Order: sequence, then C-alpha cells, then structure tokens
Amino acid sequence: MDRPHDLVVYGATGFVGELTAAYLAEHAPAGVRIGLAGRSQEKLEAVRRRLPAAARDWPLLIADSGDADALRALAEGTRVLVTTVGPYARYGLPVVEACARAGTHYADLTGEVLFHRDAIDAFDEVAQDTGARIVHSCGYDSIPSDLGVFVLHERAAADGAGELVDVDLVATARGGFSGGTIDSMRAQLEAVGADRSRQKVVGDAHSLSPDRAAEPAPRQPSDAPLPRRRGARGTWTAPFVMASYNTRVVRRSNALLGFAYGRGLRYSETMGFGSSPVGAVAAVGTTVGLAAGLAGMSLPPTRALLDRVLPKPGTGPSAEARAKGWFRMDVEATTTSGRRYRARVSGKGDPGYAATAVMLGESGLCLALDDLPDHAGSLTPATAMGRALVERLVTAGHTYEVTG
Repeated sequence: MDRPHDLVVYGATGFVGELTAAYLAEHAPAGVRIGLAGRSQEKLEAVRRRLPAAARDWPLLIADSGDADALRALAEGTRVLVTTVGPYARYGLPVVEACARAGTHYADLTGEVLFHRDAIDAFDEVAQDTGARIVHSCGYDSIPSDLGVFVLHERAAADGAGELVDVDLVATARGGFSGGTIDSMRAQLEAVGADRSRQKVVGDAHSLSPDRAAEPAPRQPSDAPLPRRRGARGTWTAPFVMASYNTRVVRRSNALLGFAYGRGLRYSETMGFGSSPVGAVAAVGTTVGLAAGLAGMSLPPTRALLDRVLPKPGTGPSAEARAKGWFRMDVEATTTSGRRYRARVSGKGDPGYAATAVMLGESGLCLALDDLPDHAGSLTPATAMGRALVERLVTAGHTYEVTG
C-alpha cells in the first residue's frame, strides 16, 4: 500500500520531539517524505518555522492520543512513526495499537517496564500478523546498552570464542535525564502504588521476556548493588538509575534471538566514577541520593517537593549545555571459552537530549530505508535493526568499538 509519508515525528512540539525533527531536517536523505504530528496546529507551525530550511514544506498532521480515529489515520498514512509522547504508560498504548494494526513501523523512547510489558502482551501478535516492527527504547534508554552487547556478541561469534557469560556495563556521562524520563519514572511509581501486584513485574529480571518459563536459570546481578570497585581499572561504581530497565531490554534481545548471546548470560549495569578516593565518595553519595530520590518520588508529600526542582516534561537545557554533554558505556565481557572482550559505546551531546535525538532520528530512518532482519512484532533495537543501526550511528559520530 502506497502511503503519503515515509516517516512521521509524533510529539514534534515537545522538547525532544523538536530536537529529533531538527536532526532529521539536517540529516535525512533528500526525497524522504517526513511529517510532523501533534495535538496543536499552531504549535506545530511554530516548530516548523524554527527548523532548518529542509523542513519548510513538511506537512503538519493533527492527532490526539485519545482520538482513536485520528491515530488510525496517522498510522495508516506513514511507513514509520516515531513518538516522543510520554509518559508512555499514560499516552502510548493507543499509538502502539494504531501502528500494530496498520502494519506501520514504530519507535519510541520509553524507559518504562510496565508500559513495555503491557505493549508486548496487547499487541505483539497483532504486529507480527501485519508485519509491523514495534521498537521500544530507541534513545539513551536503551540503544547504547542493547547495541553494546549486540556488537560484543557479533565479535565473539566471529572469533569462535563461545557464548557470552558475564557482561558488565559501566556508564559515565555528562548531562542529565530529561523531564520526560523523570515523568515516566514518576508515572511508574504511581502505577505500582496503585496496584502492588505490578511491583512483581518491575522487580522481575526477565520481566520483558517473550516466554518467561523458557528463561535460563542463571541468577542475574542486582540492579542496585552497593558501591564497590569494578573491572580491571578498579573503577568505583554505584547503581545506574536506568539499569532496572536497560538490563531487561538486553535480556529480551537475547531471548528473541534464541539465546544467541548465551543461555548462561549474566548482565549488569552500574555508573562509574573513576578509581580515585574522590570517585569512592561520589559513588557512595550517588547511591544514597538515588535511594532517597526514589523514596521521595514514591510518597505524595515529598513528591510534591521534588516536582518543584526536577526538570519538567517538555523542557530541557540550552543548546550550549546540550553540546557540552557526552556519554560513554564501557562493557566488559567473558565468554564460555575464557576469552575476554571490551566494548566502548560513546557519543557527543547531552545523553537525554542531543544524543537521544540522534538515536531516535537514525532509528526512524533505519526502519524506513534499510534492509533489516526479517522480524516483526514487539522488538528491541538490536533485534529490529541490529548491524544496520550500528552502522548508521557510527556514521552519525557515535562510537561502537570492540577489543579483545
């Protein structure tokens, strides 16, 4: 079926949505038919005026996430829809449904376990039937993690070094989490508070598995370990705020690929602070601060206080601050043959804003233009796009290097 658009950015009037549209205006190949979608014609027109000249004639599409007919028309009119409209648990399922039923490829920025699980349960089979690739977490959550382990697997397999066993990722970054990410965390905490049975899903190391009963036996590392030294360099580490989501995405990729990474895979993520005494202090402070922050967001009185100081959805740092940001993931792996490998995934730009706009933009172009693995349904970046997306991101200036 011929469709009028190749790619539509839904939520283009939001902060990250506009950044993604601007990236596409500067980097999409000539001839790619791109549209901007949101709830307000006036706001969309204002965004389009601020974009580079290539976007001057992009069509504007009006759709509210609560209007099923508008979402159906939006999905049926494009080959790929990328959405920044969150929290996804609040607004995302109707968009997933529209794309799954229309056979439209979909990419989002979710870091919400509960939404991701609900989308799998509700629309995975529908999307498989229509051929839609429903690809969650196409930003800082969780592309660097997911593709970092993917490239390690590629290298170990090419070397005949066996399956991956222990894989440890240490994240370092300059920049902050977006207001949308914080709002998503808040929404998930509220959902758990309203229905305590949902905590079991959040706490399950294999909560995104396509078949929970088929998961292998190895006990997975804690997502909230105490501060300690880690790796060959003795780096001080603390819990990484997105570990409890990213680790589940990586394990889902492994399961969807028939446990190609390894049935004995044990995967962990932490945040790194260097090997000096200052690093030790920072690791302890981060651990205490993260625990206090999550506890505060779980209680209505303290949540109201935190809301006054935390970034608001739809807002973000200045262009200068975004440009000064960066992220780096160092991933160490051991295989069943005893070989050791190290991957580095890195990129310029504030990870929650500038770098995420690159990742989401390239994901949309990859889904629209590239020859991809023959998979459909509820997928991950690694299983939907794999090597094609790695190559796109490297061309865009990100690093994916494996040594060993």
